[in-house]
Amino acid sequence: MCGICGYYSRKRISEDELRAMNDTMVHRGPDDSGTLFFPAGDGYTAGLAHRRLSIIDLSPLGHQPMCSADGRLAVVFNGEIYNYPELREELKDYPFRGSSDTEAILAAWLKWGEGALPHLNGMFAFALYDREEEKLFLVRDRIGKKPLYYWYDGEGIVFASELKPILACPGFEKKVRRDVLSRYLFQQYINAPDTIFEDVHKLDPGAVLVFDPAKAGPERVSVRKYWDLKEVYHRESSRLVRDYAEAKAGLKERLVKAVRERMIADVPLGSFLSGGYDSSLISAIAQSVSEKPLKTFSIGFEEKQFDEAGYAREVAKHLGTDHTEMYINEQQMFDLVDSIPKYFDEPFADSSQIPTMLVSMLARQRVTVALSGDGGDEFYCGYSIYENVRQAQLLDAAGAAAHLAGRLPLGRGKTLEDRYPFRVRVIAANRDPETKTQFGAGSYVDIAERFPLRREGEDWLPTGYPVESSYGVRDWQVRRMLLDMEYYLPGDILCKVDRASMKYSLETRCPILDRDVMEYSFRIPHSFKYRRGEKKAILKDIAYDYVPKQLLERPKTGFGVPLDKWLRGPLRQQLEDYSSRDYLVSQGLFDADYVSTFVENYLRTGDGGPATGANYSKMCWSFLVFQQWYGTYMRKN
Repeated sequence: MCGICGYYSRKRISEDELRAMNDTMVHRGPDDSGTLFFPAGDGYTAGLAHRRLSIIDLSPLGHQPMCSADGRLAVVFNGEIYNYPELREELKDYPFRGSSDTEAILAAWLKWGEGALPHLNGMFAFALYDREEEKLFLVRDRIGKKPLYYWYDGEGIVFASELKPILACPGFEKKVRRDVLSRYLFQQYINAPDTIFEDVHKLDPGAVLVFDPAKAGPERVSVRKYWDLKEVYHRESSRLVRDYAEAKAGLKERLVKAVRERMIADVPLGSFLSGGYDSSLISAIAQSVSEKPLKTFSIGFEEKQFDEAGYAREVAKHLGTDHTEMYINEQQMFDLVDSIPKYFDEPFADSSQIPTMLVSMLARQRVTVALSGDGGDEFYCGYSIYENVRQAQLLDAAGAAAHLAGRLPLGRGKTLEDRYPFRVRVIAANRDPETKTQFGAGSYVDIAERFPLRREGEDWLPTGYPVESSYGVRDWQVRRMLLDMEYYLPGDILCKVDRASMKYSLETRCPILDRDVMEYSFRIPHSFKYRRGEKKAILKDIAYDYVPKQLLERPKTGFGVPLDKWLRGPLRQQLEDYSSRDYLVSQGLFDADYVSTFVENYLRTGDGGPATGANYSKMCWSFLVFQQWYGTYMRKN
């Protein structure tokens, strides 16, 4: 787990400037750093920089940037290649000098070129410069575990693991992308390929970008998918494993292999353990293949109605792990609010980032690598929304009829549909075939679209993702799961875990997101995942092989950050300042009259307008996080 950055351009960036860009990510790699420069044709120069968190091969032979033995290739790499021992055996003709997985990337690329990508199983983002072809390749892992940004100015390209190095790059002009604001406010994150800045993009998961200066204009940059979620789903689901016992055994075998591979490290390793199904399963498998007690970590809350640390403690006791827990209070969470813009360097408002930072801080006191259970909900039908989606599909025909009848005018601009109960109105209004599984409170969509200041002729991204027909799936549950895998998982969950853990220089590894596990999950019939109303059925069944059912089967409590209490309490003055009409007019991004009135109403009553009866703390939190980010990166001193 590291940080990478660099450039390929005619605009020479000095070693001091590149080093300064690189050092904005010292938290991602506190152990070592390096830079290399390569002159190319037509006045171009390639510069590569790396911040290292040493995990595999702690010796100087693991230093990056790393060059191939023949000097042709140079790479900077963030992540882990879990099948690197097998790759090194297959590529044994290559004169390996050290024992790192980075060197396996170089050897594989020399043999197969871009064809090396299907051979790599891991989480990774890397930049590889080919001195012979004078091309730069940027690559991101299949599901988007590792981040990779790039800025193309029409002539040269700058890349980085985070936005901070790009912001520090000489010549970069910070221009906020206005068209993403409504979507951000509604979704609370900005998904690839979009970012908060004009001309800056996130590389899509499963993609490779080729920068070739020999080509003209936009053709210098080409992006293609080497692993496409939709294609892989349809390929694998065409050969379902219809026998339950066989499917369970196949999934368990792949999970055990994935966990075992992720336990290879030259530094201390542990596991997050919340006491829920996913983290308990991963911790149980890790303990079963470990020769000594696995270090596990959980956080508890002093508010007893939210505290689940006792469940984690019971699971740890059953497994025999070396368990550490920390009880936190509201003040400890609140103290992290001001650090959000620094480590989430574009607006990101999923408030669960705060507990994630705290458990990462706890784990880093004893380990450098932690296993997590991310991906279980998306791939095995775990979220409560999936039950709602199933009900919505069953009621869709009735909703269409209700929508037609609801057009009946009642006077004063009102229709019969306006009088429907909330749940009926949601189903009736859900008529767009491209967003069928993304229904919800229309008022939140309306508000998100009203907040930004819109200029005539501007195009805006919709708040949702109008892509559902592209999945070619009739079952709404499966369709929504695929949507979450493509957008919510990399854009929110994995981004949150990456930034929160790297704040403390902690590497997180996700066995459920192993390539073979993900692809095999598509071969498992959906009825094995959602079975007679039970979500994540087959995954739970595997967990019961390790942990007694009574230790896991319980209603999930969860812990919500008290946003409303904070916003109307200790953050009130800050929210008032950021939403004042004068500030918004000078900022020029938001509708000053609408937003200032909305926030004033929220602070007074808890809702955004007269008699709405809705609590809009989530919307005001998204707005506040944006304004904190703006104050950190955009305001002129």
